[in-house]
Amino acid sequence: QVQLVESGGGLVQAGGSLRLSCEASRSSFSFNGMGWYRQAPGKQRELVAAISSGGSTNYLDSVKGRFTISRDNAKRTVYLQMNSLKPEDTAVYYCNANRLRLGVREDYWGQGTQVTVSS
Repeated sequence: QVQLVESGGGLVQAGGSLRLSCEASRSSFSFNGMGWYRQAPGKQRELVAAISSGGSTNYLDSVKGRFTISRDNAKRTVYLQMNSLKPEDTAVYYCNANRLRLGVREDYWGQGTQVTVSS
């Protein structure tokens, strides 16, 4: 069983920064990809940023240039550096790790961490 433990959420003023961390209980190198999703009240969960095992990244358009995803395979950890935060970034952020097993994608999720950006 894989556990993903998140940290780093909190309350910040608009324009501020936060750094989220997510540590996997098993080596992240075995995952095809890791990423961060978010879900605001009344909205669907959306992909914010993802990073492949090879280091390729992709971002939600609204966070490009403000957020940076990175991973440290030795520490089994993925990070999300969030700068120039806006009130619309307020949501619960979830860490995701995924892999293909016998051709089927398996997803693993963290418990979520609240990010609140005040105006």
